[in-house]
Amino acid sequence: MKLYYAETLNPRKACAAARYVGAPVEFVHVDLKSGEHRKPPFLSINPNGKVPVLEDGENRVWEANAIMGYLARSAGSDFWPSGARQIDVLRWLSWDAQHFSRHASTLYFEHVIKPIFHLGPPDEIATKEATGQVRQYARVLDDHLRDRAYLLGDVLTIADFAVAAALPYAEQAQIPLAEFPEVRRWHDRLNGLAAWREPFPQAAAA
Repeated sequence: MKLYYAETLNPRKACAAARYVGAPVEFVHVDLKSGEHRKPPFLSINPNGKVPVLEDGENRVWEANAIMGYLARSAGSDFWPSGARQIDVLRWLSWDAQHFSRHASTLYFEHVIKPIFHLGPPDEIATKEATGQVRQYARVLDDHLRDRAYLLGDVLTIADFAVAAALPYAEQAQIPLAEFPEVRRWHDRLNGLAAWREPFPQAAAA
């Protein structure tokens, strides 16, 4: 298996999941600064021109959440659970995409990605709106995590890696993590996992 990645939010989830379940993947770095993701060789793998992408023989899987599920299922891991818990994971993945990470990603883009690619200063209107939305949904997350180790209680799943995607960059991205003690506690627990703390191959990490 080959996992194409760059050191950004969504590939971070996929790389962390691969390391967590011990998937036998070859990590292939994609140079976003040079526009490698927009060139024909990469577009033949993912016509969306996005990372991450997983190649497993003839199978090509786009989207980080799907890749996490694929890798966990291939490894026989309950990181992608079965039964009723699978529905709960899907609920959190949808909530995250529509609400929490949607707005946290805006802060990441404005404060982290723009400086890297010389795209100008942060958009004050966008960052103010995103910060307000992050606070709103972080309160929901903070309340839910009270007395829980992980989103689904005592079991770590791909939902945890998905919802936490932007939090390693909270200080750089000006995400107000300090205001939410349960979210901080939960993310500190995730940071106890080497796969989450250092998901990228060391030789290529930014």
